[in-house]
Amino acid sequence: MNNPNVVPTLPPKPTGDEARRPGSDFRSPEVNNYSPRPLASKDTIMKKSLHDRLGNIKHKINISPFKGFLSFAQLVGGSILLALFINHFIFQSYQVYGLSMTPTLQDGDRLIISKTEKSFNLITGDDWLPDRGNIIVFKNPRNPDSPQLIKRVIGLPGERIVVIDGNITIFNQENPNGFMPDKSLGLELGITAGNVNITVPEGHIFVSGDHRESGGSLDSRNELGTVPLNLIVGQLVLRILPVSDAEVF
Repeated sequence: MNNPNVVPTLPPKPTGDEARRPGSDFRSPEVNNYSPRPLASKDTIMKKSLHDRLGNIKHKINISPFKGFLSFAQLVGGSILLALFINHFIFQSYQVYGLSMTPTLQDGDRLIISKTEKSFNLITGDDWLPDRGNIIVFKNPRNPDSPQLIKRVIGLPGERIVVIDGNITIFNQENPNGFMPDKSLGLELGITAGNVNITVPEGHIFVSGDHRESGGSLDSRNELGTVPLNLIVGQLVLRILPVSDAEVF
């Protein structure tokens, strides 16, 4: 029976190896030296989280517009450079003004001119010589700063060109007796006006509009003269407008 006058006492505090024994009610002094930091209140945590989020949003607001503008500028700049490269060295769109190439081309036709062969010859350092019958765009030899012209190649360097009695005749080594280029090219362009007897200089070509009537075209039959090869811009490859007359040349 317990004596109510006796105060109960706690068991003695274990020491040494006894303190480290599994199941002991006390921890070693080394462990008891750890003092955990007080937990932050919910208000403190929420304030910190809100502060971090506002900081991230502010950073994005400051940086994102600059990155977006830089990307847009790169895209626009790259597109402009690509367009300039294509126009200068590969293809270019032209619109026909006038009737000098009727009936083949009409006023207002939208064309695509290829510059690839011309550009390739620029790399090799040679002048590009188009084939007979090609329709080409070139700078006016009388005034290179004036609008460019479009005509058909008729005579090549070294050939003798004779225009008389409404026909064009070409004399060269392969055809010493002459031949009519319109017939060999399958062209039906009517009577060719003019009175010409000329040998095409080296590095030049003889061109004519398909509108062969008198006054119908400024070309090598009259005051334009022959065209230097280095003034050729490119060759007609496609008519895209009007759509009803779209054609590959």
